[in-house]
Amino acid sequence: MLVLITYDVNTESVGGKRRLRRVAKQCVNYGQRVQYSVFECIMDNTKCVEVKNKLIKLIDPEKDSLRFYYLGNNYDNKVEHIGVKKSFDVEGPLII
Repeated sequence: MLVLITYDVNTESVGGKRRLRRVAKQCVNYGQRVQYSVFECIMDNTKCVEVKNKLIKLIDPEKDSLRFYYLGNNYDNKVEHIGVKKSFDVEGPLII
């Protein structure tokens, strides 16, 4: 299923900047960045729970936020892109 992960990390402190880098690094491991704090991830329920738990441990819930949008398996007609930085189809063929 397609899961959209977004985050907002307070970077007013050194700890916040560190949290931001750690959250971004985790998200890169599971999906593609489509905007600065937005990742599209193709994963099953088990992987989604794993990622969510990892991210929850990284943030400060008093200062930061995470959002997960579950778009399901039939997401092709739910996502529309306009403008630069077109993303690639992670489920399409990989040509090397």
